[in-house]
Amino acid sequence: MDHFLYRNGILHAEDVPVPEIAAAVGTPFYCYSAATLTRHYRLFDEALAGMHHLVCFAMKSNSNLAVLRLLGNLGAGIDVVSVGEYLKARAAGIPGDRIVFSGVGKTRAEMRVALEGGIRQFNVESEPELAALNEVAISLGKVAPVTIRVNPNVDAKTHEKIATGRKEDKFGIPIGRAREVYAEAARLRGLKVIGIDVHIGSQLTDLAPFEQAYLKVAELTRQLRADGHDIQRLDLGGGLGIPYERSNTAPPLPLEYGEVVRRTVGDLGCEIEIEPGRLISGNAGIMVSEIIYLKSGEDRNFLILDSAMNDLVRPAMYGSHHDIVPVVEPTPGSEFAPFDIVGPVCESGDTFAKQRPMPPLAPGDLLAFRSAGAYGAVMSSEYNSRPLIPEVMVQGDQFAVIRARPTFDEMINRDTIPEWL
Repeated sequence: MDHFLYRNGILHAEDVPVPEIAAAVGTPFYCYSAATLTRHYRLFDEALAGMHHLVCFAMKSNSNLAVLRLLGNLGAGIDVVSVGEYLKARAAGIPGDRIVFSGVGKTRAEMRVALEGGIRQFNVESEPELAALNEVAISLGKVAPVTIRVNPNVDAKTHEKIATGRKEDKFGIPIGRAREVYAEAARLRGLKVIGIDVHIGSQLTDLAPFEQAYLKVAELTRQLRADGHDIQRLDLGGGLGIPYERSNTAPPLPLEYGEVVRRTVGDLGCEIEIEPGRLISGNAGIMVSEIIYLKSGEDRNFLILDSAMNDLVRPAMYGSHHDIVPVVEPTPGSEFAPFDIVGPVCESGDTFAKQRPMPPLAPGDLLAFRSAGAYGAVMSSEYNSRPLIPEVMVQGDQFAVIRARPTFDEMINRDTIPEWL
């Protein structure tokens, strides 16, 4: 469920008409619903009720400070994968003891910043990383809390580019080698092993891979405890999918996911961490664009928009689907016709949808891309020297710009021409 609904024929973001936002900030823009973010966070929190747990929002899906502040105020932890994300989370008011640092390529400089600023744990992905973190911690006179990410060799049956738990993927330590790696970590005086980490992929629409992976983690927990390790915490990752196509069968609910957690690892007495991103922020956001032209081709017609692949790269990068709806609701009985929906960037890959049935439309009409709150703004760029588009948050009947559109001068002046030119 989200809070982007038609009222009297006009799409609203909560209680704000979308055309009102467009008139104030211009198009294209992202718009997030505070009510939807709140609801989706609470669904996960409630799904794990009765278990000692922390829901850590995977901020790689949406790193806006206002989004982080809202979720932090609800009690969320934050999962970060770079020092920039760490510093943004701290700037949003998230305390260090609610920040988990993931990622396969943490540098010593990043480790130092997190250790000095405060961190809940490092999810360590390799033996060289263990050694590096140990050196940094000792140099600072600190002990770094760590979980070790294991790769369970479970195929999540998701898109090739977002699968992370197979033996051929770059993530984690093979689960078959986990015991010897944990023994190595226990000998390093700059580290304190506190748990196990696992993450098998993103946009999962089936619970079976989760169950398969978590059963392997449960078995490993018992083995490591028998080896003398004090396993207190299980970081189970994220990955639960969202319904990008409203016509498709809905993915499992957080409550159903929570039952898998209880069934597989609930009897171990561990604190449970999960790292959802997409399901919290995805359907909490839309991207709004204006139609520039209707163009007739030889065998198809095109809707040319003022948004492009640099603003929303998912369709070009993953072949992803987003429902695209008119901001003014089509009248009953409207005749739909197929269009390729494209942007102005000089690449054929700048295509949002092919042969998508759409109602009668005209230049100047507004379209909304649903489910754009995750991996939308965070993956955008200034390709073709197009300024990043604004982000807006709505709460009830009010809205605020939470990231402004840069001016062309601001964009241009970031470059410097050397004196010798």
